[in-house]
Amino acid sequence: MLLLMPLQISLFHGVSLFSIPANLWSVPLISLLTVPCVLLALAFTLLPTTAGVFWFMADMSLTVVLLPLNQLKAGWLHTGATSVALGYGGWLAILIWRFQWWRSYPIGIMVLCVNLVLFSHRRDEYHWRVDMLDIGHGLAMVIEREGKAIIFDTGNRWSTGSMAAVVVLPYLRWRGITVEQIILSHDHQDHTGGLAEIQAIFPQVSVRAPFPVAGIVNSLPCKQGVTWQWQGLDFEVLWPKTEVINAQNDDSCVIRIDDGKHSLLLTGDLETQGERHLIKHFRTKLAATVLQVPHHGSNTSSTAPFLRAVKPELAFASAARYNQWQLPTKKVIKRYQKNNIIWRETSVSGQISVYFYSDNWQVKSYREQLMPRWYHQRFGVGGHNE
Repeated sequence: MLLLMPLQISLFHGVSLFSIPANLWSVPLISLLTVPCVLLALAFTLLPTTAGVFWFMADMSLTVVLLPLNQLKAGWLHTGATSVALGYGGWLAILIWRFQWWRSYPIGIMVLCVNLVLFSHRRDEYHWRVDMLDIGHGLAMVIEREGKAIIFDTGNRWSTGSMAAVVVLPYLRWRGITVEQIILSHDHQDHTGGLAEIQAIFPQVSVRAPFPVAGIVNSLPCKQGVTWQWQGLDFEVLWPKTEVINAQNDDSCVIRIDDGKHSLLLTGDLETQGERHLIKHFRTKLAATVLQVPHHGSNTSSTAPFLRAVKPELAFASAARYNQWQLPTKKVIKRYQKNNIIWRETSVSGQISVYFYSDNWQVKSYREQLMPRWYHQRFGVGGHNE
């Protein structure tokens, strides 16, 4: 368990203080109940009723296993990038001391240490970046520059938690980012669900929305004509015309972010009617380098005239894998490809990161970065592994 700790920190950005009691509870139950039930269910495949009983028993055994584990969340210790570097440095020091490499290769060890120090203090070359987090169905994006960020939508929530607690906040802690503003595109739970959790960690943040936000007296407006500057970036709200009480999809706050060379168009869940209004009144302002795909790639959005007006080089969509709405639809994806627009989606690529430099931009995704080490091309859904 201790030897796997560096790998655990690297992948999950933290360690559990209760991992030993958790294993002492779960391993025997899974070994003695879950695994035998699964094997018996497979053995009785030709007898559906009997197999169903064993599958039910396996499912119930996992429910029993997970029941107390939900109470161990308080024992999770978050680690930042600096902690990980120190952890790996400690393990490296133990290896060097244990195998006496410092005696056999003194110059090599010195060169290695100097390079590690220089690498840890390197500056990011990009001007700014935007990350579309992998939160399943919903939307949560981080616009970041020099350790400060604006959050565009906060993901979904449910009775016992939220995507903000599971994904957004761990990501912010990992990168040591300070949130200065939260923008809510519209009043749907899969976009606003994590607001309370993020506010609890960053109480100083301002909140901007096209609707009155419950519990916030002085929320900032997100309506047509509003402009501001942040970290050298220009923000302009193109839609909606006015604030509304209950902002629906077509009331989504559409924002264009420009650095003078590249631009990003945020659309929330905008649908056909909203796209038509934008084309009619703001056609000359819609052009953008990167487009956040409206409404998760639904057939009710991403009309051909809208894509021709925006003319993005890259479009990325936030969607859950195997979601019940089958978003993004194949029809919409083909429409983007027909317009020679690079397509990315979180349901296939995981977290998507776009880096903006002084003269170009670059897109990276979590799955594609890990694939050489963790994935085999034969695994996964056909057409997703090219």
